Amino acid sequence: MKKTPLCSVHEKLGARMIDFSGWYMPVQYSSIIEEHNAVRENSGLFDLYHMGEFWLTGKDALKNVQKIVTQDIEAISDRQIAYTPMCRPDGTIIDDLLVYRWNEYKFLLVVNAANIDKDFAWIKSQLEGEVELTNDSDDTGLIAIQGPNAEAILQKLTRQRLKSIKFYWFTTGKAAGVECIISRTGYTGEEGFELYYPAEKSEELWNALMEAGKELGIKPIGLGARDTLRLEARLMLYGNDINDETTPIEANLNWTVKFAKGAFNGSDVMKEQKENGTKKTIVGFELGKGPAARHGYPIMKDGKAVGEVTSGTMSPTLKKNIGLGYVPPELSKIGTKLDIEIRGKNYPATVIETPFYSRKRS
Repeated sequence: MKKTPLCSVHEKLGARMIDFSGWYMPVQYSSIIEEHNAVRENSGLFDLYHMGEFWLTGKDALKNVQKIVTQDIEAISDRQIAYTPMCRPDGTIIDDLLVYRWNEYKFLLVVNAANIDKDFAWIKSQLEGEVELTNDSDDTGLIAIQGPNAEAILQKLTRQRLKSIKFYWFTTGKAAGVECIISRTGYTGEEGFELYYPAEKSEELWNALMEAGKELGIKPIGLGARDTLRLEARLMLYGNDINDETTPIEANLNWTVKFAKGAFNGSDVMKEQKENGTKKTIVGFELGKGPAARHGYPIMKDGKAVGEVTSGTMSPTLKKNIGLGYVPPELSKIGTKLDIEIRGKNYPATVIETPFYSRKRS
């Protein structure tokens, strides 16, 4: 298994470590609920070194980005970030990623850990003209600080005015003396920041953040709470809620698909789906008392399987069972009654609005 530069730090903190997509990662330090609540109420620190970072540069960089992703990267400003699917010509999703725009000649692409090799090979196969793709994943550290106190903690360590960084924008500067890209996106539904920096500075930066947040009760957060936090905010997990068999239209990611920019990989398929509909669509649901739904559980209607759960959990914030799953569009209306089959027994579920949880952003 691959290890992050913070592996020994996690072990010293008593983390329970697991194999996550070939990485030796902390799933929890105390309890998932305690860590989840720390991020919702205070602040938490995440080691995200396992994510992939590619640089796309050159005279034709913008043209190539426009071809491989569904968002309109020409329409965003320098120092702005776009969340976007990256699709094949048949419209299916290779990965969902973040595109950091420096200028029309330079872009940072942040991809999912399990897809680094696949994504790099795919992007390379698509490139045309004067453009260069480099994989900087091994040399790039990534720490995220999330929660209501994240800004106050990070501000102690940087001269950058964090309040001036808008949601899905970034800047550069020092944090605890380490040169960083400082962005404001997040995968928790809370306020927070991401720090990209030279990987060898990982322990130095992690310790500085933990010390700066000590009096505010900052906690290290594992993959378990990361999953419950992102699900409450209805943030997609590649491999669960989206994969290489789904399209952005089926996944209700229509807002990321910008047909006005012109043709791009899968645009014809997605345009047809938008105009004529799809055979499946993703919905959010809640369950009553009983066990939580999990990935792969059947979704039932009138005793027949009509879909499948993609993600499910007992929500620590909402104190109820929630989940996502694909069903035929005619069963996607808010208030629709369904059943989730759990270990051979059906449990009543209701389609509800998502995100399940949202916080007003500054």
